[in-house]
Parts: sequence; C-alpha cells; structure tokens
Amino acid sequence: MRTCRGAYLGGALLLVGTNLCGLAIPWLLKLAIEELQHPASGRFTPGQYGAMIAAAAVGQGIIRVFSRTTLLNAGRRIEYLLREDLYGKLLTLDRTYFSNWRTGDILSRLANDLTNVRMLLGFGVLSVLNTFVVYTAALILLTRISPFLTICAIAPFPLMIFIVKKLSASMFKTSKRMQEALSRLTTRVEENVSAAAVVKAYCREEGEIETFRQVCDGYSDASMAVAKIRGFMLPVMASTGAFGTLIILFVGGAQVVRGELTLGGFVAFNGYLAMLVWPTIMLGWILNLVQRGAASMARLGEILNASAEVVEPSDPVDPGEIRGEIEFRNLTFSYGATEMLRGITLKVPAGSRIGIVGVVGSGKSTLVRMIPRLFPVPDGTVFIDGVDLNRISLEKIRAAVGFVPQEGFLFSRSIAENVAYGKPGAGREEIERAVRIAGLAGDVARFPQGLETMVGERGVTLSGGQRQRVSIARALLKEPSILVLDDPLSAVDADTEEEILSALSGYYGERTVLIVSHRLSPLRGCDQIIVLEQGAIVEQGSHEELLELGGRYAAIHKEEQLKAEIERL
Repeated sequence: MRTCRGAYLGGALLLVGTNLCGLAIPWLLKLAIEELQHPASGRFTPGQYGAMIAAAAVGQGIIRVFSRTTLLNAGRRIEYLLREDLYGKLLTLDRTYFSNWRTGDILSRLANDLTNVRMLLGFGVLSVLNTFVVYTAALILLTRISPFLTICAIAPFPLMIFIVKKLSASMFKTSKRMQEALSRLTTRVEENVSAAAVVKAYCREEGEIETFRQVCDGYSDASMAVAKIRGFMLPVMASTGAFGTLIILFVGGAQVVRGELTLGGFVAFNGYLAMLVWPTIMLGWILNLVQRGAASMARLGEILNASAEVVEPSDPVDPGEIRGEIEFRNLTFSYGATEMLRGITLKVPAGSRIGIVGVVGSGKSTLVRMIPRLFPVPDGTVFIDGVDLNRISLEKIRAAVGFVPQEGFLFSRSIAENVAYGKPGAGREEIERAVRIAGLAGDVARFPQGLETMVGERGVTLSGGQRQRVSIARALLKEPSILVLDDPLSAVDADTEEEILSALSGYYGERTVLIVSHRLSPLRGCDQIIVLEQGAIVEQGSHEELLELGGRYAAIHKEEQLKAEIERL
C-alpha cells in the first residue's frame, strides 16, 4: 500500500470535501427555515439559501466522482502489483512446493482471492473513510444542535456493536471456508478439462458430473452460510438507525412543541440522522467485505510467505566456463519420508556419456534432476568441475544444462516458439537445425504452417512422440555443456528412435551426456552405464562388462532380446 499512499491521501481529502458539501445542506436548510420564521434577523434571502444548497449539492456530486475514482483506482493498482508479486513468487518456488499444491487452488487464489482483496482496498477503504468522516462530522453537528437528542439517537448503537462483533468473528471463518470450497471447485474443473479424453474413454461423464455436483453443493452451503450471517447483520444495522429516528420523532417533536428546539434545528437534526442511516447499514457490508478480504489475504499470504528449498548461494563461486565434469559423493536424498537416493558415489568425466537404467521408482529421474538443482542438494554431495553445486549460481548451472524431462511440457504457442524457449532471439536456421537433429523435420514439413504451427494447450495437437522431440530440440538449441535426457524416446517407435540417436551422436561432441532409459537401446555407445535399484547403484560398467557380470543389466538385456524375437515371429 505504500506505493499508493499518495492516492489514498488524495482520495481521503476529496472524500472529506464531498462530505463537507453534503453536511452543509441540512445546516443551510436549518438556517433557511429559521430565516423564514424570523425574516428580520436573517442575513440571506430564501433564494440565496436555495442557491447555496444547490451549489453544495453540485459540489458534492463533482467531488464525489473524483474521490471514488481516486480510491477505487488505488485498489486496482494494488491488485495489479500484488498479482505481479504473487506470479513472481510462484516462479521462485521449486518443484517440492508445487507437488503439495493443487493447480486449481493456486488459480483460485490468483483470481477470486485477489478480487476480494481489491474490493477491500477499493470499495472497503472508500466506505470505511466515508463512514468515519460522516459519523464524526454528523455527531459533532448533532451535539451542537442538541446534546440530549444526540444521546437518545445513539442509545441503540452499543447493542448493535455487541451483536455485530459476535457476527464478524463467525464471518471470517465462514468466508475462509467459502474461499477454500471455491478452490476445490476450480481444481475439479481444471482437472476434468485437462483429462477430458480420459473421462470419455472410461465413460465417467455421469460420475464426474455427480462429483462436481457434490463439490458445488459444498460451495453453495458455504456461500449460504455467509449470506445468512450477512442477511442477519444488515437488518440489525438498519433497525438501529430506524429505532433512533423513531426516538427523535417523539422526543425531538416534544421539544419543538415546548419551544426547547427550533423547527429548523429539528429538521437539520433529522437530516443529519438520516445521513447516518446509510453508513450504518453499510457498516454490515463493510464488515463482511473486511472479513472476506482478511480471509483472502491470509490465503494469499500462504503463497507470499512460502520459501523455496532451492535458493541462490549466499557466496556464489564462478567456475568459469563449465566443462561438464560431474561428481556425486555419497549422495543421499529423501523426498518427504521416502528415501529416493542412497549413498550415490559416481564420477562423470567431462565429455563422457553415461547411461542410467533401472526399474520404475529406482531413483533415475531424481538423480539427474539434482544436476540443474530442481531438488535441494545436500552440501558437499554433488560437484561440477570440482566446485560444490550449491556454491554455483542457479542461472549459471541451469544455463549450462540442457534438460529433457520424460514428459516434456509445451506451451500453447508455435513449434518455433517452444523450441526457442530456452534461447530467446534464436535465428531461424538454429531452430531448424535443432528440429532436424531431434528427428522432427519430417513431421514439421507435413504441417501446413510448418514451424509456425500452434501446438495447443500443453501440445495437445501433437502426438506424444512429437512432443518429446520438440522438448529435445528445445534442449539442443541451448548448446549446453551438460545434456540430460530423461527417457526422452519412450513415446517413439524403433525406427524413429534409431534416426534420433544417430543424429544425436553427431551432436554430442565434447558435451557431457546423461541418458536415462528403461530400455537399453538408447544406451548404446555410452562410456559407462549404471544400474539403479531402490535408490542405490547396484551395477556399474560398460555394456560388455555388465553383460559379463550376469546381473540385473544382463537380465534386462535378455528380456528385451526375447521380446524382439517374439515380435519377429
């Protein structure tokens, strides 16, 4: 809010101005009535009083436009800045954080909760300031007209404040529960839209509709709970003002009859009391807005206060141009309570090719994700060119690593933009070369728009193999010192795999290459192959050495040969 402090101050001053104009009208009306009763003692004619009342009304309307615009724009400006902060914060958080959050929940916070905060800092601040100014000025003027009547008018207010205080505590809890229910609703929609093909394939439309209906019922119940509290709060506010007006009609009317209060004073008193009715009713809406905004701020605070486990080193070391030597020293890593890697010790010379094989869940992907620090790395366990990985800046190490995950993510952009994502400003020839090495050139040539073909959300218009090859091309375009291929050919056929491997072999050059695969064919030509089992290295050596060993690797090799023979039959 500091960036908008000037706007709030200016809006507050304008709000004071518009209310002073509004408060002047009953007082001028009082003077006009008294002038009509005692013409000889008046300073202005009735026509002059009428002109002043009209001028005050026009001034109130004009200034009100500027006061509302200034304060509401300040709320929108804060929403804009807060959205930027939230988005920037999300990009600093690591994989560990997102694995514990639902995408729909995050989207709900960035949309609905931000809207609630904007309403609080826009309409909410406007209403609070307006109520404060009107109440303060009106009570001063009411007291000046008749202190006794003022006490009678505000007599019902303590009971109202007590009731509202009790309701506001329930409003906060109920509002937060409603926002959480909305998050679950958003998550359900996001999941089902993304998995529409799966839902249809398993004929689960009716089941998903029923589940969605249950989630909607939960949100509806939470919303109705908020509406009930608010529905009870508003009549309490309105009845308080009405009861005060009723008292004034009896007590004030009697004072006018007895001559203790002028008719003009009675009219002005009722005018000021009427001015308090709407702010009093609005007080319930403001409290509802404040509680909803506070609940939303608490939910947004959970993102803003989150901290990444993978952080920049406090005293980074510049290793110069990274050559690609990698060393693991007794690396042990746990994901939650599950131990993923156990005592990994391995040295990978710069420019060598390392194959990693093992069953599903053996820790292959976790091991290679340590190199670009996608997971938090224990100090003194991973070294790049002899330097502790945790002492190299994230930008430096990630710029030197070309990482191809098993399930490559594509943005809803063109093929060319997806390939050039890691190297903005890449030339057309560079993109075409990367596409050619990745074995995607033939497919691109068949697309009507070639490289400018839009791939749709998450690459939905491409096949699984095409998406993987776009991911490979994206990594190759970076010209990295270290290339990590995490089972990137699992969705391509044998002929395409052979074509890609042949093209990649000419690309590797002096780069350090780590290839993860559940099949052995991509590991041909590797200088060294390691076999992982339950997070530990159980076998290590060249292809020939591992076959001679007759262990797990040899068993996988024999199994693949049998499958190939069966397919040829």
